[in-house]
This record gives sequence, structure tokens and C-alpha cells, in this order.
Amino acid sequence: MKASNGNPDHAHAHSHPAGKGGHSHAHSHTHGANKKALKLSFFLIASYMVVEVIGGLMTNSLALLSDAGHMLSDAAALGFSLLAMIWGERGASSAKTYGYKRFEVLAAFLNGLALLGISLYIFYEAFRRFSDPPGVLSSGMLTIAVIGLLVNIAAAYILMRGDTSHNLNIRSAFLHVIGDLLGSVGAIVAALLIMAFGWNLADPIASVVVALLVLLSAYRITRDSIHILMEGTPAGYDADEIRRELSILPGVRGVHDLHVWSLSSDVPLLSGHLLLDDPAEAVDVMNRARSLLTERFGIGHITIQLDLPGMVCRVTDEESGHEPHHDHKHEPHHDHKHESH
Repeated sequence: MKASNGNPDHAHAHSHPAGKGGHSHAHSHTHGANKKALKLSFFLIASYMVVEVIGGLMTNSLALLSDAGHMLSDAAALGFSLLAMIWGERGASSAKTYGYKRFEVLAAFLNGLALLGISLYIFYEAFRRFSDPPGVLSSGMLTIAVIGLLVNIAAAYILMRGDTSHNLNIRSAFLHVIGDLLGSVGAIVAALLIMAFGWNLADPIASVVVALLVLLSAYRITRDSIHILMEGTPAGYDADEIRRELSILPGVRGVHDLHVWSLSSDVPLLSGHLLLDDPAEAVDVMNRARSLLTERFGIGHITIQLDLPGMVCRVTDEESGHEPHHDHKHEPHHDHKHESH
């Protein structure tokens, strides 16, 4: 990027580097693994959900029925997550300039709300049964719960092979399955207690324990998805640290209007203004900033405006989200030059 002849007021650069070596290939491979994991898990969970609903009705076990309800949510969540991932592959358009990647976060948010609703219903039904615990066919309950445990272990293993650390959609699906797995464990413990001691209260107690675990998962996934939808700084990134590192680059006099957010859980973005010491250093400063952001911080989508001496923007606090507006001197004219990488 070059400053134009005639003292431009400011210049822009927009960059989409692939990041460190092999990033594009690795991202494609991870995306494929995520989709495959969702497909296999959806088939397992949806198939066994039908068995558990029938078994819960036949044995009159709330623990099984609550787990089946959770599995119904899981099946819907996995299907929705898979649909979100497929839609997320659609390219950008003039109406959707970022494409549909954000739909994955919306799917995770809706999954979290579904978990909240299910956990509240389990609480209601369990407390209703505390006053008059119904009889439960413990042997059938135990058999179905053991099979459910094995199915959930298989589904959890499949999802663990996806990107549960960085992809919020995969992580929400994984947490759904973990909640199911724990629900199966609770149902097994309750069945054993009923078989050994005839203690029918074990069934609603196990249901409450499951509901608490489901509620915790729901809170985490809903909180994280809302943070992304509100354009919060992504987990693992410190905007103040990024600002400090940019401000000490040679040729940079100051940094302002810095924003770090994410399009989805694994696509960080950054925009900001760098005030230069000398317009002649514009190209070098941009290269240094881009290298810092991609190599050290792993941010691949970068938009930076270079502000040259004699020019400062006026940005209101509503626009920047930071301190009240800065007044900067503007020349009568300015040029823009864009650089794409």
C-alpha cells in the first residue's frame, strides 16, 4: 500500500491472510471432521431416543423419560447444528456480505434455550413425583439405561474427534451428549437402588441431578453464544494486549477504535486505526501490523485504517464503544487506497 502523492489524510488496508502455514487445509479438514461427527452422532442419538421413550413409558421411569426428553433435544440440536454447518458453507452475497457462518452461533443459542426449557420441565415433573413416587419396573429401566449409556459414550467419542475446543456449535452438541451420558448414569444408579432397596424416590432424585447438569450446560452454551452475538471479544483474546503490542510497533504513534470480535466461534476479526509517525512508513507499518496479528494472535481477517499526521477522525462514543469522541484535524481532501491479500 502506498500513500498517494499529495499528502493523503488516511489510507486503508484490508487483509485475509491464510495465517500460519497449512491453515486453509487444516480448517477444511476440521470442518469435514465436524460435519461427519455431527452426522454419525445424530443417527445414533435419534435412533436410540425412540427406544428410550418406549422404554420409559413401559417402565414408568421418570429418569428414563427425562433422559429421553434430553435425547430428543439432542437429536434436534444435532440436526439443527448439522443444518447450521451446511448453511454456513454458503458463500457471501450482496445481502449477506459475511455469508451464513453466524448461523452456527444462532443454532448454539437456540440449543441452549432448548436445554433450559427441558431442565425446567424435569424439575417440575421430579418435584411432583416426590410427594407420591410411582412404582418403577427397575429391571427394564436398568437394561435400557445401560444401553443408553453405551450409545452416549459412542456419540461423545465421535464428537470428541471434532473441534470441541474452538467450534461453539460442536461444543454445544458435545455438551448435549455429555448431559445424556450423565443422565444414563443417573438412571442406572436409580434402577440399582430401586432393585436393591425398593426405594422409588431414587428415580425423581436421579432426574433432579440430571436436570442440574443439563441446566449448567445450558447456561454455559447460552452465555457463550450471546457473547458472540453481542460482538464480544473472543475467548482467548485480550483487546488491551493487542492494543499495546500494536502501539509499540516502529512507526506507530497511537492506536484507537480497536475492535476484536468473531463471526462464529472459530473466525476472529479485527478492525482499528493506527496513527503513523511518518506517511512514508505506511507500507512497512501495515506489514508489521499484519504479521503481528496473524502470526502471534492468529487473526486472519484484518481491517486497519492508517491515520496520517494532520488528520484525526471524529468518532463518537456510540460508534466506538470507548471513551467520548476524539476531535482530529481533517484536511479538505483525502484519498483511499485499498490493498487486498
